[in-house]
Amino acid sequence: MSEGRGHDVLGPVMLDVAGLELSAAERELLRHPLVGGVILFARNYRSPQQLCQLTTAIRASRKPELLIAVDHEGGRVQRFQEGFTRIPPMRRLGEAWDRDRAAACAAAGDIAYVLASELLACGVDFSFTPVLDVDFGESGVIGDRAFHSNPEAIAQLSAALIAGLRAAGMGSVGKHFPGHGWVRADSHLAVPVDERSYAEIEAADLLPYRALIKHGLSAVMPAHVIYPEVDMHPAGFSSKWLQQILRGQLGFDGMIFSDDLSMEGASVAGGVVERAHAALAAGCDMVLSCNAPDSAAELLAGLAPGAMNQRRAEAMRGARLPPGLEALQLNARFGLAKAGLTSFAAALA
Repeated sequence: MSEGRGHDVLGPVMLDVAGLELSAAERELLRHPLVGGVILFARNYRSPQQLCQLTTAIRASRKPELLIAVDHEGGRVQRFQEGFTRIPPMRRLGEAWDRDRAAACAAAGDIAYVLASELLACGVDFSFTPVLDVDFGESGVIGDRAFHSNPEAIAQLSAALIAGLRAAGMGSVGKHFPGHGWVRADSHLAVPVDERSYAEIEAADLLPYRALIKHGLSAVMPAHVIYPEVDMHPAGFSSKWLQQILRGQLGFDGMIFSDDLSMEGASVAGGVVERAHAALAAGCDMVLSCNAPDSAAELLAGLAPGAMNQRRAEAMRGARLPPGLEALQLNARFGLAKAGLTSFAAALA
């Protein structure tokens, strides 16, 4: 962990909150100097207006303002639905790529612009997207969240997607580094092991990361998967994966977010405090603790004081748009992107 102390900087922990508005206890928790962000879920959403009120309250809890994130990829992983544009699974873009690469990439850009604009208009800084996992036909938890089985298709489509996010004013988070697509086990429920050699992983799974780092990928989230031919630790707790390979060989200098420390795939590192220490020591900038409020309190009480790289954190802060989805109707670029997404969705029907 790096420079700064107290509330003048963002801390290295991202937490969740229980409901549609902040409780007094949560307001106090978010003021803890180790906290740097909040991740929202479907339980935190009722309407765009309510979401704006919640994100405003989160921002008002301290200075600098906390980062606000969500898993909002499309398909079965879209936390905010009523009032938001439905985003198709990324697999649909991969299928379109097989027919017309240019059209599929244009659709990816439109989808990303709409996704980012709607989140930004409701005060959310970024989504944990895109999924860069290669679809090897093995992983049910990844499934149609993956663009394609061809790493080149993933690289092209996700490059168009992150360009669309950036055009709207939002960063990108590639996940789950180096790749979750080969293993059948779900890291939410088990400790997956990928027995492939580094050469096999490099030839397929790392290709999208190598390409996207050159296209301005903002952040990376490593997988809670063990690759024993490379390291005995899961990637998110491995300095070899995060510092030697991701930062060293691939030249990545953006944010590294741990996956949720409450997942079973993280259990090999010990209790929640040990998991956080292990992830930060391995090279993560920020650790996530979700759906476990007791663990969150334990984590903040037990984690050593410190801040993270503030430059990387600030790069994840989204553009400030006029609040509310209605204001987007005045945005001509949004209108064009929404029309493109609508046309793409209609072609799928």
